[in-house]
Amino acid sequence: MARLRTISLCALTALLCNVHGASAENLSNALSLAYSNNPTLNAARAGLRATDENVPQALAGYRPTISGTASAQRSWTNSEFRSGYLENSQANTLNMVLQVQQILYRGNRTQNGVKQAEAAIEAARESLKSTEQSVLLEVATAYMDILQNQAILELRKQNVAFLREQARSARDRFAVGETINTDVNQAEASLAAAISMVHAAEANLTASRATYEQLVGKKAGTLVAGYSVDNLFPKSLNAAVNQGLSQHPAIRSATYNVDVSELAVKIAEGALLPTVSVTGQAGRSWSNNNNNANIDGATNSASITGNISIPLYSGGANHSAVRQAKESLGQARIQLDLARAQIRAGIASAWAALQASIPSITAAQAQVKAARLATQGVIEEQKVGQRTLLDVLDQQEDLISARIALVQAQHDRIVASFAVASATGNLSASNLKLKVQRYDPTEHYNAVRDKWVGLRTPDGR
Repeated sequence: MARLRTISLCALTALLCNVHGASAENLSNALSLAYSNNPTLNAARAGLRATDENVPQALAGYRPTISGTASAQRSWTNSEFRSGYLENSQANTLNMVLQVQQILYRGNRTQNGVKQAEAAIEAARESLKSTEQSVLLEVATAYMDILQNQAILELRKQNVAFLREQARSARDRFAVGETINTDVNQAEASLAAAISMVHAAEANLTASRATYEQLVGKKAGTLVAGYSVDNLFPKSLNAAVNQGLSQHPAIRSATYNVDVSELAVKIAEGALLPTVSVTGQAGRSWSNNNNNANIDGATNSASITGNISIPLYSGGANHSAVRQAKESLGQARIQLDLARAQIRAGIASAWAALQASIPSITAAQAQVKAARLATQGVIEEQKVGQRTLLDVLDQQEDLISARIALVQAQHDRIVASFAVASATGNLSASNLKLKVQRYDPTEHYNAVRDKWVGLRTPDGR
């Protein structure tokens, strides 16, 4: 397999005629740029940071809530007596109250809420790893697509140059009466078709470059040959399947989501249990009356109250919430089974593509060699009148098709190795040894977990 990899990479490099200069970009650089710049990956990281905030929100259930209220009132009173005496009075009142409430028990919903938030974070972290693998696979595929389309475009241009020479030669021979007009028409028709294929190849190359720029964050420069990552996965299908089922982040994420759903059931059941709290309140009020100075002054008050709330009937909403949570738990377990099935199928598919690509390269190389010799022979036979121009054109088409098939097989070989690494859960920046600053999801989590106050995010926003 290693020898075949060397052969395929050398052949691809030769076809592309790459210049391995200081400005050339390699696949490792492209993967590193995508790791830092890819919008899908950065959006997933932002989503994980938002998920981190669920823990301090859940922990808030252990903490007291403090509120303050203030009110001011001015009142006027007009009194009329039978004697005809009129009395006008005016009173001003100011009240300020500080209240502190502490929940002591709420059916274990706070405890289970914290566990649920932490399980959701673990699920999101694994989902981020899965996104990272998908992005890296997409980048490797886009990189190899450019190399493939560059090679195909070069082959198409070489074919146009060959057919243009054949058309010129046919016209010259027709001018001196050595051939018929049919040969000229055949040569020009083949040339026109070849030029059309050049335009199609240019369009494909433009599209692959646009995809690369979207994934990596910059335009593709001069790309050198890619490489396979066979060292990132086991050497047998069974071992690869077992590894994928045990460590693929998609399965781990689904497993944590089952935990999240189990805790959601407990939280919903907790709403049926009593809630115990204690409330402390302190206040001060000021008042004055322009007609009665005896009631002017300030009043202080304080109280502490214990509360127990027992839900007896809520119209069926709480019971429905429990049933709903149980159905969601069943869904999460099904999704876990589905994730295992998808990973198993993905590994088998990628492995089959990898194994098919290896003999495909050998067969394509043999086909190119045979087609090249056959083309040379047909050309020589055509010179002595044993073959027609149509035979030469047909054989040239076979040669071009064989060389394109070789390029595609080399492309598929490398992409398949990345696909197997991704399917087994091993395609990560760490395993690829990319020279990047690794994203550590625990940094943000540790920064916000025990925050009691503060509106700014850890990065200053």
